[in-house]
Amino acid sequence: MNAYWAGDIAKIVLPTPFAVGDVNVYLVKGEALSLIDVGPQTAEARKVLELNLAELGYSIQDIEQVILTHHHPDHAGMLDWMPDHIDIIGHPANERWLMRTDDFLEEHDRFYVKLFLQSGLPQEFLHFIHKIRAPLEFMGNRGLTRTVMQGDPIPGMKEWTVLDTPGHAQSHISFWREKDGTMIAGDHILSHISPNPLIEPPEKEGEERPKPQLQYNQSLQGLLQVDINFAYTGHGEEVVDVHSLIHKRLQKQHDRAMHVKELLKNDPQSLFSLCRKLFPSVYRKELGLTLSETQAQIDYLEAGHEISREERDGVLLYYC
Repeated sequence: MNAYWAGDIAKIVLPTPFAVGDVNVYLVKGEALSLIDVGPQTAEARKVLELNLAELGYSIQDIEQVILTHHHPDHAGMLDWMPDHIDIIGHPANERWLMRTDDFLEEHDRFYVKLFLQSGLPQEFLHFIHKIRAPLEFMGNRGLTRTVMQGDPIPGMKEWTVLDTPGHAQSHISFWREKDGTMIAGDHILSHISPNPLIEPPEKEGEERPKPQLQYNQSLQGLLQVDINFAYTGHGEEVVDVHSLIHKRLQKQHDRAMHVKELLKNDPQSLFSLCRKLFPSVYRKELGLTLSETQAQIDYLEAGHEISREERDGVLLYYC
């Protein structure tokens, strides 16, 4: 184990069963002993968490509250295994994913079937809908006891403020301490990769779906107005020059979108066709992630009036 205190924050690295690899959770000492994110619901992750807590002089029973950066299973999966007395705090958009009703799961599947058919996905790929649900196997079923949003103080963490940072997830929030410019960024800021802007169903069925890449870019732009000296991240190493990394991420995403625009010149294509061109070696294995990334670039180009679209036999085709 390698957990140690850096002031009042200790980083704990937990294993996950996902391609992203290890996840970082954080123990924060304040008016309440807080755990930022909990890791996936696996026996291995729980064992590593308990060993790290012991090394820091605590046990799971000592934790008074869990605060979620977002609802993804590698960050929120282990909630069921937290003691009953612990408060669970997060953005309201977590709740439908944490307390997954049958109605929500049916709505979830209808949304993705419609999206995939519009993308030109062949019928033989539609079984992939069930794979999109697969990560939810590593989540419990325990909801929030308190919600927080943009600008709210964080209970039990004096001097910390909530920043709404949607994009990677609709529920994503980050935490900022003005006095030293420290940020706990979840998956919004990562040192080694750009987070995938994952497509999610709208809050109410039938509404326009969220456009996570546009949200993510807006969230990043907003952070340029925040004095951030240091960011703890959800995966990998900490980030020191946060604003420089933000500019790099925004430019790289723009360049990627311009590459997609070039692929569409004089050649109208469906989302699935573009996805295969952009990710020829991995789209079959990671269809959800690669379609989300492809849709992200389409949303960006459409927002900038760089491309147009038309519908043919139920399939959306994009061109410029």
